[in-house]
Amino acid sequence: KGAQPGPRVALISGVHGDEISSIRTVQRVMEQLDPAAMSGTVLAVFDVSRPALVTMQRRWHNSGRGIGLIDINREWPGNANGGTASSRHAALVFSQLLAPNADYAIDFHTAATGMDMTDLLLAPMDQPEVRAMAELFPIRQIFDFAGYPGLLPVALADVGIPTFTPEVGAPRIVDQEMIPAFVEGTMNVLKHHGILPGPLGRTGKDTAAFVGDRMHVVAASEGGFVEVLVQLDEEVSPGQKVATQRNAFGEVVADYATDTGGRVTAFRTDATAEPGDPLVFILFDSTAPQEQDVAEVVPE
Repeated sequence: KGAQPGPRVALISGVHGDEISSIRTVQRVMEQLDPAAMSGTVLAVFDVSRPALVTMQRRWHNSGRGIGLIDINREWPGNANGGTASSRHAALVFSQLLAPNADYAIDFHTAATGMDMTDLLLAPMDQPEVRAMAELFPIRQIFDFAGYPGLLPVALADVGIPTFTPEVGAPRIVDQEMIPAFVEGTMNVLKHHGILPGPLGRTGKDTAAFVGDRMHVVAASEGGFVEVLVQLDEEVSPGQKVATQRNAFGEVVADYATDTGGRVTAFRTDATAEPGDPLVFILFDSTAPQEQDVAEVVPE
């Protein structure tokens, strides 16, 4: 809490228990703050989903009606009288911690277990306050994404708190190479709102951040061992082969091509895949004159 009054910004991490770089990003921002030099408040939340975090899993274990796994980031703003602990917990965190104490929020994530992701933001760019914050991050990709009910940024936006989601690379690790860009972007946001003094650092203009409004998913049609043939942030063309799949004898059972050009946002790192598993995510701009097979799926 700063010595002078000012805006309140919430930095949220640990919504999924396998997203460790998101937590370290927020920790590193907080390490740099001097309340005596601040105007306003920065609220840091490090482990929204403690039951998932202690086992480094994306979802909560739920035993209410038999063992199951629940993604709390499909339950916001929660239900104080809900049938699962995660729903009740979400309601308490949302109504008593986040909503009453934030004018703006940043909800940090990473890719899900079994995936890797480029430095990316999920942000509804038609919202001027969100766009102004998102463009301050020196990252490579921005997905212009409005979200859907159950996501924390959507629930916060519904109560008047502009929110967006940085995706800090791979899960289950502390990504020392990727974290600094997100720390720099967050510090830019705090300066933008007058919470911190000083000049801005690098922004999306410096990194020529690519903005797309659709995500194409290349999914497995067979089971077997997967080899991804593209790199993160690589520019791909329609018809380009992006992955191949073999059986236990080494025989090719499927080759996978993208129907859409764009930038590689994420891909599968687990060596095996079943039919329906996403293999490669490609961000593209729907205004481009090309055939599109659109799937509103995000690799968070």
